[in-house]
Amino acid sequence: MTALTGLHRDGILADRYPRVRALLAGLSDAELARAGRMLARVDPDAVLAAHPRTPAPRIAVTGHGTLSGLVPALTAQLARHGLLARVSASDFDGWVFDLTDAGSELYATRPDLVLCVLDAAVVADELPSPWRVEDVARVLEEKLGLVERAAEVCAAGSPATTLVLNTLPLPGELTSQVLDLRARARLGAVWREAEARLLRLPQRHPGVVVVDLAPLLAEGVAVRDVRQSVYAKAHLSDGLLAGYAREVGHLARVWSGGGKKVLALDLDNTVWGGVLGEVGPEGIETGGGYRGEAFRRFQLVARQLAAQGVLLTAVSKNDLEPVVKTLREHPGLVLREEDFVRIRANWRPKHENLAELARELNVGTDSFVFVDDSAFECGLVRRELPGVAVVQVDEEPALHPRRLLGEGWFDARELTDEDLVRPVRYREEQARQDFLHTFDSLEGYLRELDIAVTVAPAQARQYARVSQITLRTNQFNLTTRRLQLTDVQALAADPAAQVLAVRSTDRFGDNGLVGAVVLRRVDDVLHIDNFLLSCRVFSRGIEQTVLGAVLRHARESGAREVRAGYRRTAKNGKVADFYPRAGFETVTADEDTAVFRHDLAVLPGPAAHIRLTARFDSAPGEGDAP
Repeated sequence: MTALTGLHRDGILADRYPRVRALLAGLSDAELARAGRMLARVDPDAVLAAHPRTPAPRIAVTGHGTLSGLVPALTAQLARHGLLARVSASDFDGWVFDLTDAGSELYATRPDLVLCVLDAAVVADELPSPWRVEDVARVLEEKLGLVERAAEVCAAGSPATTLVLNTLPLPGELTSQVLDLRARARLGAVWREAEARLLRLPQRHPGVVVVDLAPLLAEGVAVRDVRQSVYAKAHLSDGLLAGYAREVGHLARVWSGGGKKVLALDLDNTVWGGVLGEVGPEGIETGGGYRGEAFRRFQLVARQLAAQGVLLTAVSKNDLEPVVKTLREHPGLVLREEDFVRIRANWRPKHENLAELARELNVGTDSFVFVDDSAFECGLVRRELPGVAVVQVDEEPALHPRRLLGEGWFDARELTDEDLVRPVRYREEQARQDFLHTFDSLEGYLRELDIAVTVAPAQARQYARVSQITLRTNQFNLTTRRLQLTDVQALAADPAAQVLAVRSTDRFGDNGLVGAVVLRRVDDVLHIDNFLLSCRVFSRGIEQTVLGAVLRHARESGAREVRAGYRRTAKNGKVADFYPRAGFETVTADEDTAVFRHDLAVLPGPAAHIRLTARFDSAPGEGDAP
């Protein structure tokens, strides 16, 4: 906090903005609020002038009550994730006009996220005096109708915009005014039915996200400060707005492609109680006694995350043999050897193990969440691998789940079938690596791997996975344009565009949907708007094979040339020469971007070790939901 204050005082926060993320790590809620007020005074344009690659979502805030306190909270929360918040707030209580008029000033700013922050007063302010439960039901119905209309207008006019709504906490002051206890129960039912309807809205509108405030209230956060509500029309407390902003920060991180994939767990005093090397397997705490039950509960949480596609790894300062034996045989453990995609038990510094795991899994270290009880280990990892999210737990194991889950590191807009089988895919990858080590040459390995690749127009059931690839893939991502589900749907419906899905299999199993290509036809020129490939299948010839299929399709369909672009980021430098190596010539280039063209005179041949199936027309029935 002292360093941040110094940068602010010296007027150089914009110039030093990349440092802010690390400076905010570990701040208390009160300090984070102070930091947000300082950061909100920084000109976003000045930051982008100094650091043009900073992800900077445009956020429009509208709602019912006074929401000025939300802007600093949002600014701080996005900064914690390395993002720059560009926030514009609408006039007081202008949400209906803002959201139901496609020509409103709010939509004119082309926001990435629209936050419509509502509260119980949006209903209570329109109740007659006196009122009955039926009046509450009527007003709720009217407001839900407006919200649903807003979702429709947003989807039609701004499909790239995500509309963020929130549930409306039912205040005790309202329920207490109903003296008949049966009527009071009916009021609760009516209110919760309306909230359930709101929570179901994303099922019909993929561009909508609903933040459920109930978990925050269950943690003891006050809904409102009565005096601020009455006198300033600020109907949600500062604490609740801060919690809401934290949830939006998680969403913005997903929007920018900053989701985490790997959970790296220390073992001693993190997964189980005690030090294995000192007390032996029979002495560790797990599954028995009150502390053992707390550790077991944490293991259940980790296993639940792994079941939803999080890659679970162990990083422990121990000898490998007793660690593996304990994971295999200890009767009190929930987590077993097979739950981990990798186990690192040795005496090397943990940041070195994490970096090695990142190379093995072919992901960046910024895909990792590291959990450890040692302040020394946590501090070392923060210093050496600043992209790793570090969660330090303490001697109270009952709090381990809250500390791990509190930041929503693994949140996703939507889990796909690919997510659910991701750990299996990575275990199969270990088998591939073992297989590779039996060969003297890479060519021999690839030949025996028996790779089959399919390129075809994406089907509706694959759109969510295609979107996810654009959001999560950073290394083999030629333009890093992030596509929400609604963007993919719009491209698939555009007769001038085409979204191709890339699948691969080999002798060890089905790799699933591993890549995507977005094409756009303008007269006799075919444009590759983006090309993405999962890090799991790099360097097997798949990327060259797919590009060759696209070039052949272009020539066969009468195109004169193919054009493709590249936009440099901190993570995709390894593909800067991808198009030139495939015979493209440079049209324009500067420090950050390049445009290439291929005249289709000489096409690259297919990789001899890959069996390719390429189709560029939709088969009957494709595009329909499964």
